[in-house]
Amino acid sequence: MERLTPERLEEILERARGVRVAVVGDLMLDVYLEGNVTRISPEAPVPVVQVTEERVALGGAANVAANVVTLGAACDLLGSLGRDEAGTRVREALAALDGGAVRARMVERPDRPTTTKTRVMARNHQVVRFDREREDDLPDDCVDELCALIRESVAGADALVLEDYDKGVLVPSVIRTALDAAAEAGIPSVVDPKFRHFWDYAGATVFKPNALELSTAMGMRIRPGDDDWLEEARRRLGCCHLLVTLGEEGMVLRCETGESLRVPTVAREVFDVSGAGDTVTAFLAVALATGALVEEAAVLANFAAGIEVGKPGVAVVTPAELRERLHPSTSTL
Repeated sequence: MERLTPERLEEILERARGVRVAVVGDLMLDVYLEGNVTRISPEAPVPVVQVTEERVALGGAANVAANVVTLGAACDLLGSLGRDEAGTRVREALAALDGGAVRARMVERPDRPTTTKTRVMARNHQVVRFDREREDDLPDDCVDELCALIRESVAGADALVLEDYDKGVLVPSVIRTALDAAAEAGIPSVVDPKFRHFWDYAGATVFKPNALELSTAMGMRIRPGDDDWLEEARRRLGCCHLLVTLGEEGMVLRCETGESLRVPTVAREVFDVSGAGDTVTAFLAVALATGALVEEAAVLANFAAGIEVGKPGVAVVTPAELRERLHPSTSTL
């Protein structure tokens, strides 16, 4: 593979402004309550956090969408939101992204809350997290409605993302509808799986588990340096390309051509890994939508993840940050 030069990066970023990505999956609202700890509670041996600031961020599939539009692409975001305050905040945050570049196509149920993860932070350290969510599958009427929306969106998209957090949106019929629609449209598909439906994504262009997810599904410790093992995993999963994220060790890509590519991490410092997987997924999808090689897309996504983990909380990575990191050092990535 040719190295991803600054010139090639610019070409991909320029083409990104003309593509649309359909993102299907579990949306979340991330809430951060930040403050200081000065004493221990007299009621229990826990710190008392005096909250001084509250901020929110888009999480899960919504964070993928945020990264997609930050790259200049358009996005259809499909999933489920509750008829609650958190759902309203998600919709408002999506509407504020890059002048409305995200088209939110949601199904709703009054008895199903918006997945919300609230983190209490003291001096940049997480004290506790509490979640509001339901993890059971979407009811059949919502599934039928969502599948119809997926078929419409994928028909006009340049890439598909399936972002699974085991929150009930990506049930087998939704997965199959989306992947079949992508195949019919002739566009690449990127899957970020979780445990519940791990084996249901046959036909994906890029299947992107992390090391824990893959080792759990395979029932054995992964062997990222063993090409035969990687090929067996890729074959069993039925994907064109298997991209395994390895945390501080970077990534490894196994291609349907029989080639493997080890992509070492480029992170300068790790502040917070929250949202790094979403960033990788978004960059993969946008790059593939522009016509980039899967090897180029993997290198670019890994580079973006190295920037994201240096930021607190869930965050997006901008083209300007990519250029700033790339240009001062060398002419190649």
